[in-house]
Amino acid sequence: MQITVAEEHCCGAGQCVLAAPDVFDQRDEDGVVVLLDATPPESQRAAVLDAAAVCPAAAIAVHE
Repeated sequence: MQITVAEEHCCGAGQCVLAAPDVFDQRDEDGVVVLLDATPPESQRAAVLDAAAVCPAAAIAVHE
């Protein structure tokens, strides 16, 4: 699993951080998503897929 984020589309809602805090964070200055782990372990799959699904800006892409 490979994750990419489109920072320019991020609206700073923070739903990704709530869903998968080991994979996503937010910049302090503007709340834009920070990808902590572009290739997380399989144990994070459900959380990452949930984060991508709840992102209101569709800024998270998961590639198999």
